[in-house]
Amino acid sequence: MKRDPNLQDLSRDHHHALVLARRAERAAETGSDEEVASMWESIAHAFDSDLGPHFEVEEHHLLPPLEAAGEDELVGRIRSDHQRLRALCAQTRDDRGRLRRFGELLREHVRFEESELFPRAEKVLDPSELVAVADASAATAAALQRADDRAKNGAAE
Repeated sequence: MKRDPNLQDLSRDHHHALVLARRAERAAETGSDEEVASMWESIAHAFDSDLGPHFEVEEHHLLPPLEAAGEDELVGRIRSDHQRLRALCAQTRDDRGRLRRFGELLREHVRFEESELFPRAEKVLDPSELVAVADASAATAAALQRADDRAKNGAAE
């Protein structure tokens, strides 16, 4: 199924999230203690640079109009998944069980968004609401890029 152009940036983010989920599950299964700890560092970085901003775009620009359209159950599932993923990331111990749960939940979450959330949004939301999601996603990406550029320029000086 072809994705609405206004949701394509969010959908592309999902590819990176699935790669992260697979790496987390693999590290939990067969990685050394050092690899598990390193994976948690990668996840923390991904939350700062990718996952957290992605969640915020969804929570502030996609979920409210879906909720207004009566999609309470769908919205509740997404909010719950985001909360659970944040909670798993916020814990301080680098254990394998938590890493495995994180990877599994992230993978299931992305698949749910692709198979349920986005198709429903395409069906029930007004085109202007979808444009607002795309605009927010683009603005977030631009702000993150500017911050990254500033950090690189500051490190080079």
